[in-house]
Amino acid sequence: MKDEWRERLIRLGYAAEGRFDRIKYRAAERFQPDRVSYVQPYRWYAGAKMIQVRGRVLQNNGLATAEADDNIWDNILNTYRRFNSDELPHAEVTVRFGEQEIVVEADEEGYFTAQLATEKPLAAGWHSAEVSLADSEPVDAPFLVVSDVADSAEFGIISDIDDTILKTNATNLLRAAQLTILGNAHTRLAFAGVAAFYRALSHDGRNPIFYVSSSPWNLYDLLDDFIIAQEIPTGPLCLRDLGIDRNKFITTAHGQHKLAQIEAILTTYPDLPFILIGDSGQKDPEIYSEIVSRFPNRVLAIYIRDV
Repeated sequence: MKDEWRERLIRLGYAAEGRFDRIKYRAAERFQPDRVSYVQPYRWYAGAKMIQVRGRVLQNNGLATAEADDNIWDNILNTYRRFNSDELPHAEVTVRFGEQEIVVEADEEGYFTAQLATEKPLAAGWHSAEVSLADSEPVDAPFLVVSDVADSAEFGIISDIDDTILKTNATNLLRAAQLTILGNAHTRLAFAGVAAFYRALSHDGRNPIFYVSSSPWNLYDLLDDFIIAQEIPTGPLCLRDLGIDRNKFITTAHGQHKLAQIEAILTTYPDLPFILIGDSGQKDPEIYSEIVSRFPNRVLAIYIRDV
C-alpha cells in the first residue's frame, strides 16, 4: 500500500511539474523571445579510452559571476537565480572532441550526457571537449582522465563537500540555508588546513580528487568557484538533481546518491585504490563502511571530520 501511494505521488508530482514547466516555457517564448540559451558544462571524469561529457542546457536568467566585494543583496539575488533556473528541455547539444562529433538530446530538465570512444588512450590529466547549441558559440567541457599505470596515479581521493571542506552546518537547516543564501564563493569559509591537506594528497595533480556531494546541481558554479578560490585541487563534481521524474520523487535519497556515485567511480577505475573523506553529520561513516563492504581491498583509508 505504501509503495502504491508513493507511485501515485510520483505521478502527480511529475505531471504537475511538467504542466508548470510548459506554462513557464510558453510565457518565456512570448514575453522574452530574445532570451539567450547556453550550455553549462560540468567537470566530469573519463577512462583512458571512453570519455564522458556532462552538462545542462539553460536559459540566461541573469546569474552573475560572484565577486569578492559583492554585497548581501547581490548574493541573495544570485541564490534566487540559481534555484529558479530555467532549463531548456530536449535541446540538441553538439559535442566535439578531436575529429569526433556527436549530437545528444537533453532530458526534460535540460541535463545531457555524451560518451565518445577515443581512437587511442588519452594521457592522464584534464582534457576538454567542445559543446554547443545550434545558435551558440562552443564552450569547453572539462573532463579528467585518470591512469593507474606506473608514474601516474598512486591512489584516488573521494571527498564530501559540505562540512568536510566547506563550512555549512548541514545538520542545522536554518543555519545552512543562511550561509547558502547570503554567501558566495569568495565569502564562504573552508576549514583550516583543508587546501594544504588536499594538495598534499593530490601530489601536484598526480592523484585525482572526486567531490561527491548531495548538494544540488543548482549550486555547481558556487561550489566549483569556491574550490578554485580556496586553492583546493579541482576535480569532478558529482552533485544531484532536485527535480521530479518518473524514476525519483523530488530527489534520490542522500545515501543512495552517494553510494551510486562512489560505486561508479570505483567501477570506472577498477585497479585504483581510494581514500574516502567525509564528516559525521550526514551518515558518511555508514556510507563509506558500505563501500568498504562492496569493494574489498579498494579503500586505503577513511578520514571523518567530527561535526
